Amino acid sequence: MTTLLLSHAACLAHATPAGHPERPDRMRAIDRALSLEAFAGLDRREAPSGTDAAILLCHPERHLAHIVSSAPASGLTHIDADTVMTPGTLEAARRGVGGAVAAVDAVMAGEAANAFVATRPPGHHAEKAEAMGFCFFNNAAIAARHAQKAHGAARVAILDWDVHHGNGTQDIFWDDPSVLYISTHEMPLYPGTGAPSERGDHDTILNAPLRAGDGGEAFGELMEAVILPRMTAFRPDLIIISAGFDAHWRDPLANINLTEQDFADATRAVMEVADKACGGRVVSVLEGGYDLQGLGASVALHVAELMKA
Repeated sequence: MTTLLLSHAACLAHATPAGHPERPDRMRAIDRALSLEAFAGLDRREAPSGTDAAILLCHPERHLAHIVSSAPASGLTHIDADTVMTPGTLEAARRGVGGAVAAVDAVMAGEAANAFVATRPPGHHAEKAEAMGFCFFNNAAIAARHAQKAHGAARVAILDWDVHHGNGTQDIFWDDPSVLYISTHEMPLYPGTGAPSERGDHDTILNAPLRAGDGGEAFGELMEAVILPRMTAFRPDLIIISAGFDAHWRDPLANINLTEQDFADATRAVMEVADKACGGRVVSVLEGGYDLQGLGASVALHVAELMKA
């Protein structure tokens, strides 16, 4: 078995206005980073289009209908001040859902050791019934619910290390004891949620924020002292990573000073938990990361660690 890489050219067709950080060049930067000989062993597949049924695992019908009806035939539609739709957006968003579902299928069936889903737009800000923060459908949440519904996973852990708190994932699983949502993020920062006091109805929400200026040492300490022990104790059947790389020191949207090696170290640590808890089953889903150099370098080391499984 090897690492499965799921992506699709349709993710380039989600256009955003000039100067918008969530832009098609993000995909090109990842493609360049993973085109090196070191990544020749990846099992590369096209992300299928996500079905309505998959989306409805985490979002109500009215949310899906709103996104579908908002998709323009031409031009640009604003969902909010930062979240826009163009003619290619809906298919790109569906590919993110389909890629996450296909990754879970392959990993849970033992066809792949683990998987990385390189799609855009991201998903972790999408709440049950609200698109926001560049996000339309919550890919990581849908992946978790699909693992439970289709593969009988009793417990799923989601680790979100995007520099922005995944308010959407927290919203979806707030009252669900079967999904552990862990987020480390800069605080205060958009979207304003993610305080340690936000713990969910069943104490299955763990927010471990960082402060502006923190770097690899603080991040590593949180991982070792707080995040990894909690994930280990939960005994998940699958671990999903909401893999945002905007905590990189180069990123323009935040003030955390991680390096690509910090993401590699975190990846390795999560894989060690997965090896003990769930047969190494890890699905990583791309979230943020807006400096192209930092994004490419971080994805490269993240995927290189996944390939060591």
